[in-house]
Amino acid sequence: MKVGVPKEIKTHEYRVGLTPGAVREYVAAGHSVLVESNAGAGIGATDDNYRKAGATIATSAREVFASSEMIVKVKEPQPSEWTQLRENQILFTYLHLAPDPDQAKGLMNSGCTAIAYETVTDAHGGLPLLAPMSEVAGRLAIEAAGAALKRYAGGRGLLIGGVPGVPPARIVVIGGGVVGTHAARMAAGLGAEVTILDRSITRLRELDELFEGRVRTRFSTIDAVEEEVFAADVVIGAVLVPGASAPKLVSRGMLSSMRKRSVIVDVAIDQGGCFETSRATTHADPTYEVDGVIHYCVANMPGAVPLTSSQALNNATLPFGLALAGRGFAAVLENPHLRAGLNVYRGRLTYKAVAESLGLPFSPIEQAAA
Repeated sequence: MKVGVPKEIKTHEYRVGLTPGAVREYVAAGHSVLVESNAGAGIGATDDNYRKAGATIATSAREVFASSEMIVKVKEPQPSEWTQLRENQILFTYLHLAPDPDQAKGLMNSGCTAIAYETVTDAHGGLPLLAPMSEVAGRLAIEAAGAALKRYAGGRGLLIGGVPGVPPARIVVIGGGVVGTHAARMAAGLGAEVTILDRSITRLRELDELFEGRVRTRFSTIDAVEEEVFAADVVIGAVLVPGASAPKLVSRGMLSSMRKRSVIVDVAIDQGGCFETSRATTHADPTYEVDGVIHYCVANMPGAVPLTSSQALNNATLPFGLALAGRGFAAVLENPHLRAGLNVYRGRLTYKAVAESLGLPFSPIEQAAA
């Protein structure tokens, strides 16, 4: 198969769909890889690095899209990209369609087969292609919170870990999944007072054992969320409903009862955010203030550490990408985990949670492929 890797064009996105090491794996499996010139610049990979791995270098993204049977990216295609997709072409990338009707319609109109990293599953019911970026984002969330808490950034002027004789920051993590766990790990490691809210007793037990009492766990109810959020210096939004829009757990009305110059970090912003006042920001302009509360809502947080992120992402996506390159759409029909990743096929939405979030018709794969 002809596999194409365009350079990412989202603001301050430095990751790359395939590293030179991953390209070498595709080539060894008998596939040809076309990489846009400078696609790997953000991770320090030169065109020569890609040539040595066996890739051909394209002078433009247009050449990549026009010549490839499968496009491998990191972030969702931008308008100038989805208009270049075509029928029977496979797109393998993060999509996050639920809060993005324009992209969904663009992909549907293209006729392409769009497989979303974030909904591909594994044998344990996990999301193996979302997990590595969730790990990165969870850890970065605490770094972002620490920066936003500084007084010159608009925050309370508080050090996350405190110092002897001075209490540390109170950090509340809403959601005990991969993002929440890694955020709590970082925060606790810095000495913060950390509470994790979740609606799964089983998960709360696991977290209690994992952190051995260094982190408080609390069942998430309306009362619990209000009590914890109102007393927090930092609130991390880490709630995920696979494929669907994130639930809004903190309303604008609640902000007035929060500590002034406290910080919200909405890691769920790719799925629309779990705070009513969240709107996507960029690394160039990451924060804004609403009712005295600092909001950090960068939609591609792992893009800030592209070398780590690209390597971690490629480690996870490689087996699935090779399966798609080897079998094409047949791999989707044969592999239930890739099938779970199928979001758009021949102009139809094939992932139920996405269709429901967008208020558009849902077509099961059996119906769409008929």
